[in-house]
Amino acid sequence: MPRTASRLGGGTVELDPVAFESGFNMPVVHEAVRAELNARRHGTASTKTRGEVSGGGSKPWRQKGTGRARAGSSRSPVWTGGGTVFGPTPRRYTVKVNRKARRAALRSVLSLHAQRESLAVFNPSSFDQPSTRRAAELLAEWSAPGPVLVLLGETEAAAGKSFRNLAGAEAMPVEDAGVADIVGAASLLVSEAALQALQARAGAGAEEAGPASVQEA
Repeated sequence: MPRTASRLGGGTVELDPVAFESGFNMPVVHEAVRAELNARRHGTASTKTRGEVSGGGSKPWRQKGTGRARAGSSRSPVWTGGGTVFGPTPRRYTVKVNRKARRAALRSVLSLHAQRESLAVFNPSSFDQPSTRRAAELLAEWSAPGPVLVLLGETEAAAGKSFRNLAGAEAMPVEDAGVADIVGAASLLVSEAALQALQARAGAGAEEAGPASVQEA
């Protein structure tokens, strides 16, 4: 029997078996999440070595006769204001993940939401204008645990603005949602357009995915 998701407002949506009926592959999901989180790092932390800090051109005091320890430069790492040993320098944290692995990770997290019944589909056409009240009523009707991730299509910005002021809810275009975002959400609320995009990204063929069929309750 095909796996389905509830459609807010009544009925169910049949989910594509390729995208929503896979086993959970922990190593692949970990690899994809690690790569996505690393890609978000700026990598701009920078320190100076003893060869880059200013000053220290001359010996602070003579070698012998002062009673103090020998010192050759005030740029020494043991001095305040001296250089840093093995400090961070600007770098890139990106990690390559193969396309098949990314798709497998996406199928894993989508299937996990479908298995837990923490996935629902809604019609964003009711948000012709941004309405936080309408968004709050929709989430209250669903009564799903938070945090809730709301995924939307390209032309559904009004619905996204409706959810952005709600605590425990985050809305974003489906193109920007990664495996880390989806697996980090307790509940997943998607529009019908976003559902089609997710199924396409998960590797479902055009002839297999097709439009989501709605069965009225």
